[in-house]
Amino acid sequence: RCHQRSVAMLDIPFPPFCAFLGSLGLLCVALVGAWCQHWRGGFSLDGGSRTFNWHPVLMVTGLVVLYGAAALVYRVPSTWNGPKLPWKLLHGGLALGAFVLTVLGLAAVFRFHNSNGTPNMYSLHSWMGLGTVLLFSCQWAAGFGAFLLPWAPAWLRQLYKPIHVFFGSTILMLSVASCVSGINEKLFFSLKNGTMQYKLLPAEAVFANTLGILILLFGVLVVGALAKPSWKRPDSDSLDSCQ
Repeated sequence: RCHQRSVAMLDIPFPPFCAFLGSLGLLCVALVGAWCQHWRGGFSLDGGSRTFNWHPVLMVTGLVVLYGAAALVYRVPSTWNGPKLPWKLLHGGLALGAFVLTVLGLAAVFRFHNSNGTPNMYSLHSWMGLGTVLLFSCQWAAGFGAFLLPWAPAWLRQLYKPIHVFFGSTILMLSVASCVSGINEKLFFSLKNGTMQYKLLPAEAVFANTLGILILLFGVLVVGALAKPSWKRPDSDSLDSCQ
């Protein structure tokens, strides 16, 4: 009885959780923008360091926050009734928007590197990030073909659905890992002079480390919400639902 009472207390409704998660996501975007504006010199399109600053902002906004919002579309209770197509379009549209922002973020960092003679794709962060984007593009294309094209057979959708869900969570966690490693890499490269070394933990390091923790928390909460059984959309095509 005590165990059931504890479980009931932890089983909070999805709407307040979603509001908290949305606020956390907006906070992550605001903090990465403030970091680049206050400590990294702001934003520009001239190919210099201020062009690079678009990279972390667009990656956190698209690959983490907007992608997380797309992943949670089917957890909203109002999507459980009525036609599913509008919510499919919203899910796919949010994911496509996240992908567009991600590509723009990649374009910013490649332009910065090429303008300054910096080699591309040499760090673990860059390998992980590009691999995540490539996996994301395959995930979106496969999801579009399986769930949005009207001639896709039902057996294919049933077969691919658990794979789509698994890789959705996997891509989100890879995105979080890429962003956190990128923040860490940028701090190592930037905080090198005698009074601002990273190991001395200056104000910028504290701020950026906090940003990384919040991004990690956002990703963990999204994956937790996706795994919570009571928040999953009932499968109208399953045997249990038909019974």
